[in-house]
Amino acid sequence: MKTYNHLITALILLNVLFIIGCSNPSSTEVEDNRSAGVEVGKEQGQAFISDEASAPNILNIAVKSADHSTLVAAVQAADLENALVNAGPLMVFAPTNAAFDALPEGTVESLLKPENKDALANILKYHVTPGNYDKEFLKKFKKLGQANDQSVSVDVDGDDVYVGGAKIIASIPASNGIIHVVDKVILPPQ
Repeated sequence: MKTYNHLITALILLNVLFIIGCSNPSSTEVEDNRSAGVEVGKEQGQAFISDEASAPNILNIAVKSADHSTLVAAVQAADLENALVNAGPLMVFAPTNAAFDALPEGTVESLLKPENKDALANILKYHVTPGNYDKEFLKKFKKLGQANDQSVSVDVDGDDVYVGGAKIIASIPASNGIIHVVDKVILPPQ
């Protein structure tokens, strides 16, 4: 599992290097389906390539989901868009807007500030695991290694699967992995 964590870290670093190598800056306001006040400074890398013929990747699906606008705003604020469009396979445990709303008042707004970018990125990486396992297969695991080099528990209660205490309420296949929609934000241990 540690090898997978190193692999995902290497892929993220490669995407960062790719972004640095590209240079086509433009500033665009975020579309209506995303949280207000978040601006994309540079549209670079794979995350901004539009392709109607290919199956949607994890980021494409999240952007089009009205239930994940807060997650998309957080991914943008942490500059992690390109990590969610890489070849994968990735499992993303995607909290709904209601899950973010359940956090203490002011938490989301604080995390979206530029000075909290590293903390936000750590939380978001705690929602990503290398692999492409459906909910049924996840029942075989006790722990998963996350992209932030920490582990999260997997618990089963009947047909329900919980990852870090968050219940998987839906699963959506993507071209580069799978999105497991969860009912709460999974916070890494301190």
